[in-house]
Amino acid sequence: MIPTPEFSRTHKADAIGRLPAQLQIAAEPEERAALAKRFGLAALDRLEADYGLTVEDGAITARGRVRAALAQPCVATGTPVPETIDSDFVLRFVVEREEAQAADELELDAEDCDTIGYDGHVIDMGEAVAETMALAMEPFPRAPDADAYLKEAGVLSEEQASPFAALLGLKDKT
Repeated sequence: MIPTPEFSRTHKADAIGRLPAQLQIAAEPEERAALAKRFGLAALDRLEADYGLTVEDGAITARGRVRAALAQPCVATGTPVPETIDSDFVLRFVVEREEAQAADELELDAEDCDTIGYDGHVIDMGEAVAETMALAMEPFPRAPDADAYLKEAGVLSEEQASPFAALLGLKDKT
């Protein structure tokens, strides 16, 4: 059983041609709180998207822009690091085949990275926008004082920990 996404905004595939050219969705406070929990965020103050949907070559294509205001914990200190996301996206929804679901390996090329499988009946733009936001987030957020915190804790910088740092140390002694 697949759990219901925290931010679900569905569209029936057979109604795509009758939808307005531009659509907009925004996550409610409860939805943002649930998404913040799922993605390990300190805060998610805004998540919204504008997009259009078209049917192209048997697939549904969503083109739009996602905007979010969030805070992630710093990887060193744990303090919240604010971040703003304002990014274009292109997503392609394709009908999942049973053979593809059962396959052990799936080869992807650069064009397949924004492809989302769906059941052939309904796409969920809310979940797609939430995942797009998660992919756009800074992977290793650092607070301004992270380096000082790490130095005080005795963690070496990359330069200090490299094999060449030991050689440079020897050079300084001669």
